[in-house]
Amino acid sequence: MDTQSTVASLRALAHEHRLAAYRALVRAGPDGMAVGELRDRLGLAPATLSAHLNVLRAAGLVGDEREGRVIRVRADFQRMHALIGFLTENCCEGKSCAPSPDVRAKATTAATARVRS
Repeated sequence: MDTQSTVASLRALAHEHRLAAYRALVRAGPDGMAVGELRDRLGLAPATLSAHLNVLRAAGLVGDEREGRVIRVRADFQRMHALIGFLTENCCEGKSCAPSPDVRAKATTAATARVRS
């Protein structure tokens, strides 16, 4: 995945309803779900959901196929993993991501102080 496609994916997910739709499709797994089921779950008008799905499709995050009279929408898990991989590939420059004991202690102290005040 490159920077341009990453930006397109993040832009597509940067809306409450699109993010909710995408998360529901990820939760549904490889079988996805019918558009009507997704619409009912999210409580969106048909045209609104269609517009949001078009944005997710354009970003390559979801795909769909017709099954008789039903359109089934699925998250593109390969794309999702590529996005996560791109975002984390240089994480901590190869070092451990766990905070050092000093950093953990300072964070705990600061959190305790905020709760007390």
